[in-house]
Amino acid sequence: MAAFSAQDLRAVEAPTLGAASRVNPHAGALDQAAAALDNAGKRRIVSAAILEGLMRFGELGLIAASGVATYASAVRRADVTLLPLLAVPLLSLLAVICLQSLGTYRIAALRAPARFGLRIAAAWFGVFGATLGLCHLAHADPLLGRWWIAHWAVAGFIALGCDRIAAAALTNHLTRTGKLSRRTVIVGGGPAAKQLLQDFEAQGSEDLHIFGIFDDRTDERSPDVVHGVPKLGNVDDLVAFARHTALDLVIFTLPISAEQRLLTMLRKLWVLPVDIRLAAHMNKLRFRPRAYSYIGTVPVIDLFDKPLAEWDVVLKSVFDRLVGVLCLAALSPVMLAVALAVKLDSKGPVLFRQKRYGFNNELIEVFKFRSMHTDMADAKAAKLVTRGDPRVTRIGRIIRKTSLDELPQLFNVVWRGNLSLVGPRPHAVHAKAANALYDEVVDGYFARHRVRPGITGWAQINGWRGETDTPEKIQKRVECDLFYIENWSIFLDLYVLAATPVALLRTKNAY
Repeated sequence: MAAFSAQDLRAVEAPTLGAASRVNPHAGALDQAAAALDNAGKRRIVSAAILEGLMRFGELGLIAASGVATYASAVRRADVTLLPLLAVPLLSLLAVICLQSLGTYRIAALRAPARFGLRIAAAWFGVFGATLGLCHLAHADPLLGRWWIAHWAVAGFIALGCDRIAAAALTNHLTRTGKLSRRTVIVGGGPAAKQLLQDFEAQGSEDLHIFGIFDDRTDERSPDVVHGVPKLGNVDDLVAFARHTALDLVIFTLPISAEQRLLTMLRKLWVLPVDIRLAAHMNKLRFRPRAYSYIGTVPVIDLFDKPLAEWDVVLKSVFDRLVGVLCLAALSPVMLAVALAVKLDSKGPVLFRQKRYGFNNELIEVFKFRSMHTDMADAKAAKLVTRGDPRVTRIGRIIRKTSLDELPQLFNVVWRGNLSLVGPRPHAVHAKAANALYDEVVDGYFARHRVRPGITGWAQINGWRGETDTPEKIQKRVECDLFYIENWSIFLDLYVLAATPVALLRTKNAY
């Protein structure tokens, strides 16, 4: 649970200095750090949590397979019974639970299986030893087969050992290439940052790749280099840096008593799709251990989490692709009919491509059925479409009103992966409300870009679709988007998808 909310941050006064109004004396180091992040790749291949989860599922299957294989080799076909085969998934699950309880699925254990070998052996032979003992006490040997369980214990342990050796090779490769490391920056320099860096170095935090330090202070309290890590700029520079690179984690080293300064900085950073933590290693005020999370052994306080992370990202991506393919198949006759109507109604291509803001303000190209005359197309959406707009074709009025023009964005979902089925609607780069850009009208506007945009969303089914000719309309749309981000679940996505056709029938301000 985050320690601060969006409402807390909106109450803080806006900063008076922006990155555009100053020259960053650390621009060279900032450019080098950005280049290093680009060279490391835009996204991690797999997170630690996903790798650990895959290991659990993989070893569950491996243990079960070794059980079935040893049973098939130890028992004659005529003696096969149902009870041992039912025991295979139960014992496999119990073994994985014991391995998990002894911490053998942590990244440190996957990197060095020999160092955790005693734990692995204790969990494994503890499960099978207890099973053999219970079989003997319950006189269940004829039903389960003592020799089969003993063979399974030996063969399964050999298979588990081979699996751990392979996992160690993979994990160490991902660590060396930086594809398992969280890309991290520190906010706040001086002694607190130095102590934090020393703590990370002492515990060997190989899952962190610290690129630099950002600090609003420019005096001797914030030197240009802290424990070998360069200062890259201030918090405004950090926002720009995170927009062009792939940061995962921001750690504050400010004292918890510096509440106003902390809130002022958070007000700039909460719009980013990163985890934000407050290091508690030097705070004199101590909370209960459960109040902290930990990076290695360093206690931190969770301020903000990525809206979607780890398995949530996987779940939503799989949901989008599967449902997207089904929607394409079901709607393909409608899409073919619309394409034919657009082609016959006016000259020009059937599809229209437009640059819009995507995840983390990344520019993406979305597909739509063309609804305007080719020579009047407004690719940057500099002018809002209004009732009776002469730029819109006859077929264009129908497909815009019914949102049929949005159907080609299923290609973005299924093949390009830069759109979701449900999420904040992507806005054109120069879209305006009352002759002002959206981010100039709505404070915290870019927080809606912390997740991938969607074809439909919470704002659309709540009536905030179509023309945004007043600041209130875009404000309400953004509020709905933020509500969706903070309350996301697969069930919410299903609800939005089910409610979208009904909402389209009620819409009055789409032209």
